[in-house]
Amino acid sequence: MARWRPGTRERLQEAALGLFATRGFEQTTATEIAEAAGVTERTFYRHFSDKREVLFDGQEVLLEAFLGGMRRCPADAPPVDLVAGALQGVASFFSDERRPWSRARQAVIDANPALQERELSKLATIGGLLTAALRDRGVPDPAATLAAGTAVMVFGATFGRWLDPAESRPFDQIAHALLDELGALVTRPAPLARP
Repeated sequence: MARWRPGTRERLQEAALGLFATRGFEQTTATEIAEAAGVTERTFYRHFSDKREVLFDGQEVLLEAFLGGMRRCPADAPPVDLVAGALQGVASFFSDERRPWSRARQAVIDANPALQERELSKLATIGGLLTAALRDRGVPDPAATLAAGTAVMVFGATFGRWLDPAESRPFDQIAHALLDELGALVTRPAPLARP
């Protein structure tokens, strides 16, 4: 067995995803993942603290993509524009090349309640960090909380559509279309004038 080869982390992720898809998440061990990737179990644990982390690796990069998109907005941008900026920032994380892996990953998560819970926890963390970032930009509550919740909700809906096998649009196009739909949904007609 080779001690080190370039791309070890990626090989471990590919091996894990293949085993999770064919054998199931619970039935797959870290040792089996390491063997399938051609490395030792010790090497596996140098890269990941446990087998769940194979699926959730990159969370920090995702969070930074949200926050970076928001930071690129003008200082006086209204909350809705900050939400759009955050979603635009995260779009770079979800390139077309990443879509097949993300689809397979989501299928594993959908089949396991504990992984679903972890995914929800990740979204809650994103929401909290976005709320704090909005407050730091001077957006008061409840607007900061509502805007962050909107960003997370639109992200979730966008991600779901982006994973759909019939969907071919880039992530950012889906996100902007859903933001437009949300805008149309919450825009209220002026109240009728009383006679």
